[in-house]
Amino acid sequence: MDVRGFLHPRTATGRSSLIPSPPWHYSGDLLTVEYRTDPARVAELLPAPLALADEDPGAVAVIWADWQSCSASREELLDPVRAQYKECFVVVRCSFEGRTYSRCVYIWVDKDFAIARGLHQGYPKKLGSIHQTRPHPFGGAAPRIAEGGRFGATLAAADRRLAEAVVTLREPSATGGFVNGHPMAHHRYLPSIEPGGAPALDELIESGAAEFEAGQAWRGDAELRLFESPTEELASLRVDEIIGAYYRQVGVVWNGGRRLA
Repeated sequence: MDVRGFLHPRTATGRSSLIPSPPWHYSGDLLTVEYRTDPARVAELLPAPLALADEDPGAVAVIWADWQSCSASREELLDPVRAQYKECFVVVRCSFEGRTYSRCVYIWVDKDFAIARGLHQGYPKKLGSIHQTRPHPFGGAAPRIAEGGRFGATLAAADRRLAEAVVTLREPSATGGFVNGHPMAHHRYLPSIEPGGAPALDELIESGAAEFEAGQAWRGDAELRLFESPTEELASLRVDEIIGAYYRQVGVVWNGGRRLA
């Protein structure tokens, strides 16, 4: 009997697969803080054949995202535990064959299906605890996406806080930042089952949004703190200078990528 499913566990029906096949649809709120760090610390996270970006090589973006996601059937939206998750990811820029790419070097999520999608996409996802202030147009319990709106965000993993931010919106912006503004250059990697053997999978891939739409971006001022942990290295990308902060609601469709090397 054949078994089905985009990813394990694969069964006769395919219903148990941790994730369905693409395309995957995302709607979410993104809170972004961009800053500069020592470019040498960024270079340490860029395996060959990637190199530092020519312009602003020490630029880093820490992005909190509150997502609702689904497959083409959209059936997950009526079973929200399968659709809703949060993540915090860290993006730098790099170059490959003369072109500038964005690259996610660290990312934490709070659902297993999001980790599984990362395995396919080349995102280095780990489990974490992620929270961010949600906007709402009514009442006093939420900020507005408007001048003076104040948003907080936290990241923790393995019982330790790794990052926290406070963003105060100031004015509309033409963009939601520049660090995460390029196609992604990621590595898909799987070690050999044989000790010392060549990797079973080792490829550099390019991916990005097949479709993208977004509301008005807002920029503002930010405070960002990173904390040491015995099992994480985010704090090595120390905050030397805040570049800016942004809030934006977006819609994205992801539907695969292409192999670069």
